[in-house]
Formats: sequence, structure tokens, C-alpha cells
Amino acid sequence: MTATVLRDGDLDTREEHLYRLLERAHDFGDPAAVAALHALVRDYAAYHRSLYTRAMNHADVIAAHTPPGALREPLLAALDDTRYNCQAWAAMGCAAMGVREAVPALVGLLDHPQWKVVEEALRALGRLGDASTVPALRPLLGDGVDWVRLRAAEALADIGGPEALDALWHEFEHRRFPRIGHIASALAAFAPQVVPRLIAAADDPDPNRRYWAAVALGSTGDERVAATLQRLQAEDRGTTVFDGEVRAAAKKALRTLRRIQAAIAAREAGQ
Repeated sequence: MTATVLRDGDLDTREEHLYRLLERAHDFGDPAAVAALHALVRDYAAYHRSLYTRAMNHADVIAAHTPPGALREPLLAALDDTRYNCQAWAAMGCAAMGVREAVPALVGLLDHPQWKVVEEALRALGRLGDASTVPALRPLLGDGVDWVRLRAAEALADIGGPEALDALWHEFEHRRFPRIGHIASALAAFAPQVVPRLIAAADDPDPNRRYWAAVALGSTGDERVAATLQRLQAEDRGTTVFDGEVRAAAKKALRTLRRIQAAIAAREAGQ
């Protein structure tokens, strides 16, 4: 099966061929299937955009059989191609194939009018892990749209480093929204170094801060936090601005902690 099957016939048939190519590439590393997929990415403008988007939804499959940099130029071209209008899916490809040269263009897409483009740009920036993008991501933690705040926090957690942690911690301390579960989850990704700061926050006079500190502590998977969570569950009667109970957050966080620890133990036992 060659690239021609993706150009000939009705679109439904071509889509079926595409999924067959992806399956053969994934399961067997079939050279012919890989070559056809490479041709689709390389000569994207010659293919129906629905085929490109479906292929990029499985960009990791293509990336697994692509030498570093082999598809860099066509991915960058598609990322900038407003006429083809597949920038979101080009961002997926850039992320999967580690095209770090895409970072400036991805930052430029953060104010794109299409939500899908913004979301995939944020995902890609997180996956590419360029710390220089933290100043561009930081303001999005205060965006009026909740999913933008979520994706920005996830991207900062993926990027890591002191600047990303500082951005997230500032949002934790100067909470601009009642519910900041996305900030708590992102902070947990910085364990173990963030654990002492979160334990200290669990003693803060503000019950809102104690609540979210408990949420974050449970997601760290760090055994050091168990005693703090147990104390909060047993003793803390504080409530948040949305009527959440600190002790309830601590109880749930303890369950999360044990679940993470069990998963880690199972994974290590299987190695």
C-alpha cells in the first residue's frame, strides 16, 4: 500500500486506508506504510486536510518511525500555513517529533482565534519543554477561560524548572479564582522539592490555602506528606469560599496518595 491510496477514491475509502497504514506502522513498522505516512506529512498540501488531521492525531506512531529532523521543514510549514488551516494538528506533529524550532511559532499561536489551535499550541509547548516560554505562559494562568488556565498550568508542569515553579506558586499564593485544582495538580509535579513548601502551606491561617495544599500533597505520592494529611483530616474544620471542607480534601488526598504509591510499587515490581 503506497501513498497513492490516500489520494485516489472517495474520502471515506482514503480514511480507511489511512487507519490501515497507521495500524501497520504501529504493529509491524511496515516500511511501505511508514513511507506513505511520511509522504502525507511531507507533501501535506497535496492531501485532503481530514487525512492530515487524522494522521496527526496519531503523530506518535509516525514519530516512532521517523529519524530526528526528517520531517521538520514540512511540519514548520504546516504550522504557519493559515490557508491549509491545520495548524493545531501541525502543532501535534511538532510536539511528537521534537521540533524545537517550532517554539516561536507556537508562542505566536497562543492568541489564535481558534480554540483548538491554542489548546494544541499549549500542549506542544509543554511537551517540547523550552523554559524560555515560561514568561509567555505565565499570564495565561489568569485567563478568563478555565481550560486555558488548565492547559497553561499543565504546560508549566511539563516544562519544569524554577521559573515554572515560581509562576505556579505565585498563583497558588495569590489565588485569583476560587477553584485552583489545576494549580495544585501542577505543583505536585514538582515533588519532591515542593513538598516542604506545601507542608508549610497546610498550616496557613487561610483555609483555602490549606485545602489546596492538601490536594497538591496527595498528588505528590510522597510518603512524607501522610502525617500532615492525616492531621488535617482529623482536626481541620476549615471551609473554603466554595464551602469545601479542608478535612474532606485531606481525606480524598490520602486516598490519592495511596493509589499513586500502589501504582508506583506495581510498576517497580514489574520491572
